Amino acid sequence: MNRNEIIEAIKLIVKPYTEDVAALESINESTDFIKDLKINSANLVDVVLDVEEKFSIEIDNESMAKMLTVEATIAIIEEKMNSNAGK
Repeated sequence: MNRNEIIEAIKLIVKPYTEDVAALESINESTDFIKDLKINSANLVDVVLDVEEKFSIEIDNESMAKMLTVEATIAIIEEKMNSNAGK
C-alpha cells in the first residue's frame, strides 16, 4: 500500500468525525487532525481504533500520542505494517 492509498484510507476513516468538508477534501500529509479537521480528542481515539481495524495493526499508547497529523499517522501505520510483515 503506497502513501496515497494510505491517505485515501485515512480520509475515509476521519470523514465521520469532522464537519470541515473543505479541509477533508484537501487532506494531505501536513493536515493536523485537531487544528485543521477540528476533530476533538475523544474522536481522535475513535480514529486510532478505526486505523487499527483498517490496517490490521496494534497501536500502543506512545504511538497513539504521536498521531496528531496525517504524516505522523502514515509513519506509524507503515512502521506497524512493516513490523507485522516480519512476523
